[in-house]
Formats: sequence, structure tokens, C-alpha cells
Amino acid sequence: MSNLEEVLYLKPLELSGPEQMAIDLFLLEKSFTDNNFNMAIRFYTWDGDWLSIGKNQKELPKTWLKLLKNKQLKIVRRPSGGKAVLHSRGLTYALIWKYPPRNKKESYFKITQWLKDGFKKAGVDLFFGNQPVNISNSNCFATSTLADLVDKYKNKYIGSAQYWKKGHLLQHGEILMEPSKQLWKKVFNTDPPKIKNELKEKDKVIIYLKKSLSETWPNLNLSNYKLDSNDYKVIKRLAKNSTW
Repeated sequence: MSNLEEVLYLKPLELSGPEQMAIDLFLLEKSFTDNNFNMAIRFYTWDGDWLSIGKNQKELPKTWLKLLKNKQLKIVRRPSGGKAVLHSRGLTYALIWKYPPRNKKESYFKITQWLKDGFKKAGVDLFFGNQPVNISNSNCFATSTLADLVDKYKNKYIGSAQYWKKGHLLQHGEILMEPSKQLWKKVFNTDPPKIKNELKEKDKVIIYLKKSLSETWPNLNLSNYKLDSNDYKVIKRLAKNSTW
């Protein structure tokens, strides 16, 4: 009898913001009722340029609303906290963890370490951010807390956020690759972080991160999971709640 615990793995999907947020929530809800898995992991891309805003961000700058009105940007609300993230040609990860450490810092450390180790395999050394949360700044990539990974020049490569429910954890984050400089400037009035060329091939990054995942949690076994028509009915319902 194998002692390995099942990890549901969803193959990468390119979908709209509300659909992606709904799939993350669907997997979290599935963790409440499905006894067969300890974790779920997925990597995905966005259909077009999207700005995801944290669940507690109430007032949006007029410039963002103007970009939305002019169809230069789409906006979606995340179930997780944190600041605004521009999803533009990057790669997003989501990890659902059924039995995470109860301490929030410890859970961030464990998941972020997995990402850090994966990027080291790709030849890029990243470090934990050490800045306090900046409430006044609306840009997630402007500051780097323990939830984030930066290079030695303080360029932020990955920004992550969490959503807890019934003691289960959804953590998702954006892995920057080649964001639109023009759009980034329009949204945040600054240049995007400088990202190394080694990290601009999504398929390779996924391979490194999947390998790192199996080394961080050697007792887990990745099992491919395909969404069926019943799953999509739930996802469609959940997507309505994240539409801006």
C-alpha cells in the first residue's frame, strides 16, 4: 500500500480573470468535501491583460477605471487579500493546501520556499522580501514582504496572496515574465521590475516548479485532474462573484 498522498494537478488553462479566480475557489471548495487529496496545484495564463485587485481594495484610482472604460485593461476581484497585480504575459500559480501550518508566516515560508527552490533550478537566485506591508501603495509589486520573492537587486519576481477558509489555504501568485512596459507605466506610473531571460519560457518554469514541488513534499503524488461539465457549472456560478 502506497503512503503517498494525492495532489490534484490541472494542466495550464488560458481563461478570463473571473474564470481563473473561480477555478481556484472551486478547488478550495473541493478540498472541504474530497478526502482523496491533500493539495491541488495549477499554473495558468490570462486571456488578455488583467488587473486583479485584492478583496479589501475598495476605491480604485480613476486612471484604472479609465483604462477599463477604454478597454485597455480588464479588472477582476481576487478572493485573496493584497494589492493590485497586473497579469500581462506572465504565469500565475495556485496552490490549495488542505492541512497547512496554522501560522500564516510559516505557511507563506513553506510555499514560497518551494517557489524559491524551483527558480534556483532555473538558474535564478531569489530571496524572501523583508519589507513591511505598505498600506498606502496600491501596487503589489512596489513592495516585497515575506510573501514575495526578489532578486539581489530587489527586483520582485513573484508576488503572492492568501485566502483562508475553514482552516484550508488557497495561495496564488503572479510570476512576472514579460509584462507590457507601456501598460505597466499607465497602471502604476513606474517601470516594471527587470526579469532575467531565463524565466521567460513558461513551459520550462513549470517543469522546474513541478520538480521542486515533489522535492519539497516527497510524500505527495501528482495526479492529473480534468474539469468536467459538473465542475464547470460550479465554476460558472463562482465566476459571477469575482466579476468587477
